[in-house]
Order: sequence, then structure tokens, then C-alpha cells
Amino acid sequence: MVRPNEEVEALLQEYADLIAITGGEAFKARAYEKAARAIGGHPADVSHLDAAGLRKIPGVGRSIAEKVVEYVRTGRVAVVEEKRALIPAGVRELIAIPTLGPKRAMALYEDLHISSVDQLADAIEAEKLRDLKGFGERTEENILHGIALLRQAGGRIPLSTAMETAEEIVTGISLITGCEHCAYAGSLRRMRETVGDIDILVAARRSAPFMDALTELPSTAEVVAHGTKKTSIRTVDGVQVDLRVVRPDAWGAGMQYFTGSKAHNIRTRTIAVHLGLKLSEYGLFETEGGRRVASRSEEEVYARLGLPWIPPTLREDRGEIEAGLRGELPEVVTERDIRGDLHTHTDLTDGLTPLEEMVAAAAARGYAYYAVTDHAPNLSMERMTDEKVLAQRERVRSLDGKHHGMRLLHGTELNIGPGGEVDWPDEFLRGFDICVAAVHSHFTAGRAATTRRLVRACENPQVNIIGHPTTRLLGKRPGIDADLDEVFAACARTGTALEINAQPDRLDLGDEDILRARHHGVRFAVDTDAHSIPQLAYLRYGVGTAQRGWLTPDDVINTWPLRRLRRFLAKDGRR
Repeated sequence: MVRPNEEVEALLQEYADLIAITGGEAFKARAYEKAARAIGGHPADVSHLDAAGLRKIPGVGRSIAEKVVEYVRTGRVAVVEEKRALIPAGVRELIAIPTLGPKRAMALYEDLHISSVDQLADAIEAEKLRDLKGFGERTEENILHGIALLRQAGGRIPLSTAMETAEEIVTGISLITGCEHCAYAGSLRRMRETVGDIDILVAARRSAPFMDALTELPSTAEVVAHGTKKTSIRTVDGVQVDLRVVRPDAWGAGMQYFTGSKAHNIRTRTIAVHLGLKLSEYGLFETEGGRRVASRSEEEVYARLGLPWIPPTLREDRGEIEAGLRGELPEVVTERDIRGDLHTHTDLTDGLTPLEEMVAAAAARGYAYYAVTDHAPNLSMERMTDEKVLAQRERVRSLDGKHHGMRLLHGTELNIGPGGEVDWPDEFLRGFDICVAAVHSHFTAGRAATTRRLVRACENPQVNIIGHPTTRLLGKRPGIDADLDEVFAACARTGTALEINAQPDRLDLGDEDILRARHHGVRFAVDTDAHSIPQLAYLRYGVGTAQRGWLTPDDVINTWPLRRLRRFLAKDGRR
């Protein structure tokens, strides 16, 4: 289900954490973290590489390569097992709490014998932490917030993880004789940012072959239920998958019903009742007599209810029914509408891939234009300098138009400081084609200060896009506290776009904030923030989030032709 690269990335990251917990050298832990990221973002399947091939990946030395080979060959790494044995399982549970960290987790275990999340919450309530060295009242508040985030995430999984699992299962099941249709449904089809479980629907005349096939998948760890109408399994990654089989002539009704949401389905069933009909997963039937009047396609079902086909991403009962009845349902943006990516990185800063390779990969996606936006110097860990970025500009200019005519924009991702200031003076910034500005620090400043910070960045004539505007990390970090309506108004007033960051752990802005911002007249950019070639494919998650926010192509600046985009980036000619 999960790419081998991601499995290895998780293993090496765990080993880095274990090194930190056991008091190992900080540089060694950082080396494993760097290698983990490099392998996770490597485009080739590392399970097919030998040690020599692995060592060609930046940050992967001889020792790390040998561990990867050992894991691919045996499914385990001896030194990792040894480290795990030194650490109580409860401490590893504590590490999962956002804001805590490995060293503090170990300190809590050694000093207070805390080995579970519940014990930690009780200890904080009893104010036992504040007397420990390195802890305090503010630390307790931060950890409590981290526990709340962990519990809020519950058993839900990231959209991207669910998508990879679902598509692999759909591909396999579609090959079984007798399958007329197979697709995923539920919250995954609606592109929710996290997914509780995966719903797979099959149209076939016999259900048994498909039910049996699901239970026999290599990735199936547990069979939860095995029946003729529904089978549920849990994968080795802990994801529950529910498979249902419907007759081919009920496919449309089944997809409409199992896609949901619950609130949307209640509305469609209510409309059916008012029309003297009954709607179920088997079809749309006349209440009197029971004659089926629609079922083969979703379009047919919706049409019989007096509605246009409603995109799955809109089916949340947030006005889509009313808009459909009025004939005002938006033509939402699609991946095909996106002409270019406006926020990406290379190995000049924290990316994993050289400029030339990122450009070639973007061109292969059929883009008309593409922006390179490496970090600016105020993010000191990236060690950017004027000389480095100007040298990159020359390389970008030399590649402009060389790949299928794709035009290149040289940009930067600026850091929005505590007062709203950004890296580099205006005169230097005028040399860039595009500037993305984002918050990377001081996340806990007060609401008024954070709002002023973002508004000031919007008012900067050199800033074109506010990147990952709330800074949230799903299940790990909440968004910053700001008066977003004031920020949205400032974006609309100054001609500054808001980013929909497609990284699966961000999806920032989220759909509800997009809906609010749209009413202010804000423009948006759907970007991947890609740090490696595989991450360019994250665009689909950003587009799904944009659809959930009811955005049309006209709302999204990177669907526009380059000439119109350049006019927008000029911010009324001030660049």
C-alpha cells in the first residue's frame, strides 16, 4: 500500500528519534533525518536499488545504505530493533504527541514514570510537570494542546495515504472477471483532508469473487467481516477498507449513496419524498408501486430529482442543493485547468532535487509555466545568500522555454517576520518574477499581532502570494490565531493571492477558510510546495481542496494564461 520509499523514510526517522531519546550524538540523528527525507522524496523505488545505487541519493552514506538494504531484504534492521528494546513502548507512544519531542518524553518517563498519553494528561492536570527542569506552565499548556490534536486525529488517516491504498485496491479488483465498474466512494471521493475508512464499490452480477479477493490481498492484516453484500478488512497499515458489490444496473444509485455525505444524502432523500419517490443505494423508486425510475448513473439519479450532477467534493450540504436547483452550481476547478505550479523548491535550499531535474519533471506534466521559489536568507538554516539566488536566476533564465516551451519564473519563498517584514529590501525583490511569503516562526504570538503581521505582508508591493496561510500541520500543529477575515480583506484589497498548499499534511488553506475568503473576493494559487519530483503529483490534493471551497478556474491565478498571470503579479504595475 505504502511506497517502499515511504516505509524506509519512516524507519530512518524513527531511528533518528531513538538516537535522540537515548542521548546519541545530535549530528547523527540529523544525518538520519536528512537521509529519511531524501529517500522519501526519491523518484525511483529504493527497494530495487543496491547499496551503490542508494549511495547516489544525497545524504545517504555507506552505513545508511546498508541498513536500507537490510530492511528491504529482511523487513527489519538489527540496530533499530536494539534501540527499540532500550526504550519503553510508552515513551514511543509519547513521542507521537505534537510539541513534546523525544528528549522530553524520556525525561517524563525517567522522572515521573509516565508511559502513556492518559498518564501525561493526568500529570499535567495535577501540575506535576512544572517543577521539572525544562518544563513549566507554558510547556504544560503546549503539551495539552498537542494531546488534544493527537486525540482529535483519532483513527483518521491523511488523504494521500487513503488515496494510495484505495487506488491500489481498485486497480487490483478491476482486473477480476465480471467487474463492470470499480471505484472508491465515501469521504475519500469527497476529498476530505483526513479519512476514517475507505469505501470501495464494485458493480458486478456476482459478489463472491470480489469479497474473497479483498480478504486475500497481501496487504490484508485482518478480516473484520466477510459477507455477500459487504466485506471489511484492516490493512497492515491499520486502514479499514469496506467493499460493497451492487448490481450493474444500480451502479449510479450506489455511488451516489455511498459517496455521501450523510447531510447531503438526507437532503436528496427529502427531495425524493416530496416527489413521491424513495431513494436508496439500489435506485430511485416510485413510492406507490415500487417502479424503479433511475439508478444506472449518478447523472440519471440527480436529473430525476431536478438537479444537475453535483461534484463529489461539493456534497457536504453547504448550499450545493440550493445552487443546483437555481442552476447556479459552479464549474469547479480541475487538475486539467492548472497551467503551472507557483511554489516549488530545489536542492539549493531544503529541496531534494536539482533545478534541472525539477524543471524537466514539471514540463513532463504539461505545464505552460513553472516557478522556482527557494527559501530566502531569514530562514537561516537554509543558508541562502544574494550570490546563490542570483546564480540560480541565471540558470533559470538559461532553461526558460527549453522544455516543450514551458516558461520559467524565478521566485523566492520569503519569511514573514514577527512584525510583517520580509527578507531582502524592495529593490532586490523587484528582480524576482514572483514572491511567495509565509510564516515559519513565532506561531504563538497574540491574535492582534499575528493579524497585523499578515496584513503588513499583504500590503508589501513585492509579495504576490501568502503561502500556507495558517501554517497548520494536520494532526500536529494548529493554525495560527489571526482575524482571518481581516487578512482576507487585505488580500482582496492589495491583489495578493492566498495559497492552497497541496502538501497532504497542510492542505492550507482548508476548505472552510477558502469559502470565507472567496466571499471577500480573494484570488488563490493552488501550489504543491514540492521539495522533490514525486511531490509535484500532490497537486491533486490541492485541487480537491479548492473544489471543496467552490473555486472556479477564474478564482485560481495559476489557471490563467501567462500574460494575465504576469499582470496580476505586477500588483498594479508596482513591481
